This record gives sequence, structure tokens and C-alpha cells, in this order.
Amino acid sequence: MSARSDEFVRIGFDEILYLCGRGGVIGVVKAGVGQWFIETEEEEITLFTEADDLFVASGFGTGERIVKGIGCMLYLVRDVGSPLIVLPKDHPASGRLKIVVSAGAKTTISCDITPGTHPEQDVLCGGGEFDGVRITGVAGGVRLHNIDPGKIDIWTSKI
Repeated sequence: MSARSDEFVRIGFDEILYLCGRGGVIGVVKAGVGQWFIETEEEEITLFTEADDLFVASGFGTGERIVKGIGCMLYLVRDVGSPLIVLPKDHPASGRLKIVVSAGAKTTISCDITPGTHPEQDVLCGGGEFDGVRITGVAGGVRLHNIDPGKIDIWTSKI
């Protein structure tokens, strides 16, 4: 049995960090200084990010298709400026979402929430091996807290 630990991974603005488990993939990019929009059923929320803040995408499934989808989703949000969409808790599309995204200084992965329904940008739905992992943006990279490197492959690539 592997022990959970903290890891630092160096990434630049032009790179994406991938965390691949048995049932899901997480992608992480630096958000940079910017203004973003979160759309809920009731309101539009403006979110401001700093240089080391992150966009974190969680994909349900594995393989090349999910990895490419995460890269595309992060590109659409960060580089194209697509808004983050938050669905109502009982929305039927929640069960069909393949990728969900959060933004901010840190994100905690939880397998106990419904995908796409949380306007709070510090929690994101993810697979079991990621439950409790906290991802924090730091100068020069990303700090992964409470991660089990024996169950999760970690690598970076150009975005």
C-alpha cells in the first residue's frame, strides 16, 4: 500500500500537468492574471485570478480521448475565455458531464459531490484515487497535497 504524500511539480504557463489514475484524469494549467466568468442559473459571478492561480479539469474516464478533451477544455476556458458553467443540483446533464473545471489558488478533489454543480471554485468532483487531493498553485509550479504517487501517474506536456 502506497503512502500519501506532498509533491511539487514544476510547470510553466505553456505547460499542462496531467494526473492519471485508474478511473480518471486531472489536468492543471496556470490561470495567470485575469478575469473569468462563472455562470449559474441565478447569476453571473466574476472571478479574478493571480499569476500562480490554476485551472483544474477533472475527467471521468481514462485514455487518449479524455486526456485530449482535458487539454481542449483548459484551452477553451483559459485561452478562449469560455465561461465556467454551474448546473443546478438536480440537472439531468450532471450525469453526462465528461469533464468539469475549477479555478483559483487551490482546488480540493472530492468524489462525494455532483459533477458540475458547485459554484465554489475550491472543490471539484473527481474519481476515487483523487479523493482528498489538494492542488495548490505556487511560484514556478504546482503543489500536490495528499497524493498517492503509487496510484497516480504524473507528467507534463506543452499545452
